[in-house]
Amino acid sequence: MPYSEVQVIMLDVPAASLCAKPYPGHPKGCPNLGKKDGCPPRVVPIDQRLDLSRPVFAIYNSFDMAEHAGRMRDAHPQWSDRQLRCCLYWQPAARRALRAEIRLFHRHLPGMTVIECPEACGVNVTATMETCGIYLEWPPVEYARQVVLAGEAKLAGRQA
Repeated sequence: MPYSEVQVIMLDVPAASLCAKPYPGHPKGCPNLGKKDGCPPRVVPIDQRLDLSRPVFAIYNSFDMAEHAGRMRDAHPQWSDRQLRCCLYWQPAARRALRAEIRLFHRHLPGMTVIECPEACGVNVTATMETCGIYLEWPPVEYARQVVLAGEAKLAGRQA
C-alpha cells in the first residue's frame, strides 16, 4: 500500500507567493489563488490542522508518465511533448487511483484527517517525501506522483 510515515517539512516562503508565480499559459499564476477554498490565502496552515507531534503519513500514487506519453504519441504523433504530458489527459485517472489509496489507508488507520493539498497548507511536498525515500521528479518524466498527507486532527487549545 503506498503510504509512508513522513516528517513534514514546511516551505521557506508563503505558499501564496509560489501560487502567484507565472507558469506556461498562466501569466498571473494559478487561477485558483484567492478563489478556491482549498487554496491560499483561504486555506489553514497544516500545523493548525494536524498535530505534527504525532505521526503524519503521506498517501501517494505513482502514475506512469512515460508509458502515458508513449501511448499518447502513438495516438497523436503530431503533438508536442508538452501536449503529450498535459495534465488534462492523465490527472483524472491518477486522481481516481489516489482516492482509492485514501480509502485503503482509512481501512488501516481510520479517523485520520486527510489534507488533500498539502502544498497549499505550507508543506514542501518534495522535501517531505524525501524523508521517506521517495523522490519526486520535476517535471515528471518517468512517474508523476500525487501526494496527500494524513494525521491526527489538531484539537482546539492543544499545543503541539
